[in-house]
Amino acid sequence: MGAHTTGRIKLAIPRAEAAQAERTRELQQLFARLKRELADLSKTHGEQAQSIAGFAQVAAHEAGRTKENPRLLKLALEGLRASIEEFEASHPRLVQIVGAITNILASLGI
Repeated sequence: MGAHTTGRIKLAIPRAEAAQAERTRELQQLFARLKRELADLSKTHGEQAQSIAGFAQVAAHEAGRTKENPRLLKLALEGLRASIEEFEASHPRLVQIVGAITNILASLGI
């Protein structure tokens, strides 16, 4: 590996770390929004809100693990997506938030 390549890699590392930090902040904000949406949903659909919250919690846990298990995260995200399907028409913000969460996790290579 030449000095030029090594230099480019050294310059890219802080940018990658900054992008990762930005994605993490964005995920935290989305999970906070999801929590608020679920508080509203739980007033009329308690069990469904609880399922969505459970899958979201598992997905967040799996995404944040030091030793990733992509299979478990994939299952959690599939469960999260399935748990919101019936709310596409009645709760579009909820569906949008979950979609954004899964897109960010996918963009991180998860």
